[in-house]
Amino acid sequence: MPLNPTLPDLSGRRICILSTDGFEQSELCQPLEQLRAAGASVHVVAPHVGSIRGWDKKDWGQSVAVDHVIPDISASDYDALVLPGGQINPDVLRTNKSAVALVRAFADAGKPIAAICHAPWLLIEASLVEGLTVTSYGSIRTDLRNAGAKVVNEAVVEDRGIITSRSPEDLPQFIAAIAKAVLATADRTTEPA
Repeated sequence: MPLNPTLPDLSGRRICILSTDGFEQSELCQPLEQLRAAGASVHVVAPHVGSIRGWDKKDWGQSVAVDHVIPDISASDYDALVLPGGQINPDVLRTNKSAVALVRAFADAGKPIAAICHAPWLLIEASLVEGLTVTSYGSIRTDLRNAGAKVVNEAVVEDRGIITSRSPEDLPQFIAAIAKAVLATADRTTEPA
């Protein structure tokens, strides 16, 4: 998929992509490439050093270098958090207390969190979806409802700083929503008191 030429200039912005092995290839790689192409500094953060391997439709895909491990970063280092989906990746991360705590820290700091596909499982684990309007991959919508979310079937939903999308088909809208939220957050932090 080509880069999105409509993204605003994100120079000086810092974005964290939290993931582990089994991420949906396109859901990590496209935001990584497009947000970097727009000028953002984007780091892949994982539970372990080295690299993490994607899942590409029906088999293992490419590996992506890990920039930092979870204990070495904090929400204050970044302007936003991106959570790619895939079935394996968020299922593993939601059992990792440090990963869940990092998601919660971004929410507590009022920074945008963007979750696609199965990644809203992490939002559930961090107790962030009650009363929220969200979307997701079809198979986890009952989980979201059971956690108190209002679930809709839309390409992208933003509610109280949390952005959700359904699947790789929604990546253009998802990435555009991330860029918009990062700029809005940065504008709020630079306004005079």
